[in-house]
Amino acid sequence: MTLTHFDAQGAAHMVDVGEKAETHRVAIAAGKIVMKPQTLELIRGRSAAKGDVLGVARIAAIQAAKRTAELIPLAHPIPLTRIAAEFTDDASEPSVSLTVTVETVGRTGVEMEALTAVSVGLLTIYDMCKAVDRAMRIESIRLVEKAGGKSGHFVNPE
Repeated sequence: MTLTHFDAQGAAHMVDVGEKAETHRVAIAAGKIVMKPQTLELIRGRSAAKGDVLGVARIAAIQAAKRTAELIPLAHPIPLTRIAAEFTDDASEPSVSLTVTVETVGRTGVEMEALTAVSVGLLTIYDMCKAVDRAMRIESIRLVEKAGGKSGHFVNPE
């Protein structure tokens, strides 16, 4: 097994995707942020001092997916055809989970876009709620599934 972002001399390089076929590609990533019960109630009630936490985090996730190539040095700029960010909360933990689906028709996958979107969406929740809960914990950020391209379909066995 070889790492694709290094040449024969070990120098980092952007992978050449010019010869790859354009296919429909989808990636789904997820993660969560664990918090105090009171923090979750602020989010649910939309009563956090900075406003609608999940609304702002959704926009942040979408923006992050679109700007991934600016943040990840060897990622390709990709024209995205769809970005969806969905939140669910769990009072028993308490936590907020974020699942992001990213799609394109192109020569390279959108896993990095989905993972970046989840990371930034959860960081935005932290930023908006840190005044009341600095002990929040972001965890379990992972690729859930990807489809399209030469490597085919992948489902995380978690």
